Amino acid sequence: MPWFVKLEQGIVDKPRFDAVVPAHLAWLETLSQAGHQPSSGYWADRRGLNGQGAGGMLLFQARDMAEAEALVSGDPLIREGCVSWTLHEWRLVYGAPWSSGMEQQHQA
Repeated sequence: MPWFVKLEQGIVDKPRFDAVVPAHLAWLETLSQAGHQPSSGYWADRRGLNGQGAGGMLLFQARDMAEAEALVSGDPLIREGCVSWTLHEWRLVYGAPWSSGMEQQHQA
């Protein structure tokens, strides 16, 4: 399955963002249980668009862009309007940092 990356930046105040994080983590668990192999984290510099520390990245697998968009639309951070985001298909060129079946790929 292809890999996808969702990049996000916080657009609400930190208390509102933090209130949605537990639902976001539960949503990630459902992705994991469904075999999408999510890896998620926040920016170490803790700067979102509002300067209050929200934003991050999610790497996950989906059959295609349509499924990836459908999955991402279920993210509570998106549903609650906490982040601006972009979604991209990610093609690995070098390395295999995960032992979860990701294989090195290169397409000309």
